[in-house]
Amino acid sequence: MKKIFFLLFMFVLLNCGKDLSPYGGAPEVSNLPIRVKPDWPTVDWKETKPEFVGISGDKLKLVEDYAFERTGDEKDRKGRRTDSLVIIRNGKIILERYARNFKKESLHLTWSVSKSIIQTLYGISIKNELLKLDDPGYYHFEALGKDEAHKKITIRHLLNMSSGLEAEEGYESGPLKSSVIAMLYTRGRKDMATFCSSLPIRSEPGTQVYYSSCDTNILSAILKNIYGKDAYNDLPFKHLFEPLGIKNATFEQDASGTYVGSSYLYLSARDLAKIGYLYLNDGVWENKRLLPEGWVTFTMTPAPGYKTTPYSIELPEDNYTSHWYANTGIPERGVPEPWPDAPKDTFAASGHWGQMLFVIPSLDIIIVRYGDDREKAFNKNEFLKLVKESVIR
Repeated sequence: MKKIFFLLFMFVLLNCGKDLSPYGGAPEVSNLPIRVKPDWPTVDWKETKPEFVGISGDKLKLVEDYAFERTGDEKDRKGRRTDSLVIIRNGKIILERYARNFKKESLHLTWSVSKSIIQTLYGISIKNELLKLDDPGYYHFEALGKDEAHKKITIRHLLNMSSGLEAEEGYESGPLKSSVIAMLYTRGRKDMATFCSSLPIRSEPGTQVYYSSCDTNILSAILKNIYGKDAYNDLPFKHLFEPLGIKNATFEQDASGTYVGSSYLYLSARDLAKIGYLYLNDGVWENKRLLPEGWVTFTMTPAPGYKTTPYSIELPEDNYTSHWYANTGIPERGVPEPWPDAPKDTFAASGHWGQMLFVIPSLDIIIVRYGDDREKAFNKNEFLKLVKESVIR
């Protein structure tokens, strides 16, 4: 017995502080978040003056001016066009402004920010032991089992945008060439996940990062099969929105009854900020863990496929993780940080035409920016630099 006790003691001692999490990130000792927050915005956000939380009001005005300075041709919808901006520090709103008839209660199309919420639902489902990150996708979605190549695609591959499916994400290339246009609006719209699963394999799953809305909608259909139709319909509302106090949201489904996780979630700016606050607090809400330990670290870690993705034309500008974006860079491949003037621990959800959710743990800041940019006129790095410079050192 003494020998067994000694071996157990040595195992604990040697592994103390090591990464024992299946996602990447040492588990916590307790279920409390790293930064204990006395005020949870479940009912609503509290508001305060920026100076009360260490932010210069004058410099924060520069952030606001940048966001709401309208540029370009209004008729052609060019330039910088911000609809909503909410900035939160230390759990309190320090800046909130709306334009183009949007208000604090207005729902806004999040476009591909929806993808990050699908990832959140996976965190919840994995914590509840309904599936595993390295499950083959076809275990839960038969359409992915068409051949041995497709059977290699796992949940992790899909979350990392590394399924290897031959998707084409170009929005301007038309439905004959663009799989995302075909999926959303033409031949794939009735059952988007099945359409996407029928695409051929372009690369070995896990070896190449390629941003694809198809991967997300397959993930969404997998959840439907795991939960069953009725429980799936309630999933985002009962297991995510309700605990966070989000009372008003719209999440569209395709004709097969699958949430269009790639694109069609509508949330107010204040409510999207609650998603950011959940991640800022390591997946804990009101001292209850909703996401698994290590999930946020997984969220902030660039996809492993970057190490083997062939860059024949040019290096990517993003640092895609598991349906979020990081700011770490991928040094071994020469991929720089996308926002070099922002804190390195910044991570984000991002959507078409300027939808943004930034989480900056080191500054305890969350930013939601909704927009209608039809060209890349909103410079994220310049904007985040202004935010960083507003912090009083």
